[in-house]
Amino acid sequence: MAMQVGSGQAGGSRRGRRRRRHAPMSEINVTPMVDVMLVLLIIFMVAAPLLTVGVPIDLPETSAKALEGDTEPITISVNAAGEIFIQDTPITIEEIVPKLEAIAANGYEERIYVRGDQDADYGTMMKLMGRISAAGFKRLGLVTLEERDS
Repeated sequence: MAMQVGSGQAGGSRRGRRRRRHAPMSEINVTPMVDVMLVLLIIFMVAAPLLTVGVPIDLPETSAKALEGDTEPITISVNAAGEIFIQDTPITIEEIVPKLEAIAANGYEERIYVRGDQDADYGTMMKLMGRISAAGFKRLGLVTLEERDS
């Protein structure tokens, strides 16, 4: 009988310790995930303003209100030297219509913004807008800066 009591106690206490050591952890530590999400938020907040069209243009100022849009439009820019860009890609005026037809996801209902430097040639701007309009694109918009009080 002494043998049974001694072996039963020793075996039972060892098994109990093993179960406690290897018990699965039922808590999740979310602190590292929150830290990563905050870092990503800061990165996107800093990078978002830098994602605008990169062609340097000195836009004219007007007192017109901004247009509301639900999708990002195609942007065509003309700099002071008369060079034409779709987004950041340089392009010739002859290539403009085929490129727009290839890019336009909504067909001819796609909104197209034309950004022209205030020192750009008026004739170049009108030729560009005429070609876009003649190709069937009717939703053209001229981009300007909001007029500042001087």
